[in-house]
Amino acid sequence: MKSTLNWRKSSFSTGEGSGGSCVEVAPLPDGGVAMRNSTLGDASPVVHYTQAELKAFILGVKAGEFDDLV
Repeated sequence: MKSTLNWRKSSFSTGEGSGGSCVEVAPLPDGGVAMRNSTLGDASPVVHYTQAELKAFILGVKAGEFDDLV
């Protein structure tokens, strides 16, 4: 299923191949979201999140709750 998903990458990504910093997301048929490391492509592990989980995370990012991690 990984290769059939419509992966989207942030415009803030830092390039392709090893050393690049990029996370891709793709909508899932059940309404959830899949996330992977695009530098590994189809070899990357894929983590699935529900809409509620992703919404909580994005709201936290927008509120600056994770700024200390970068």
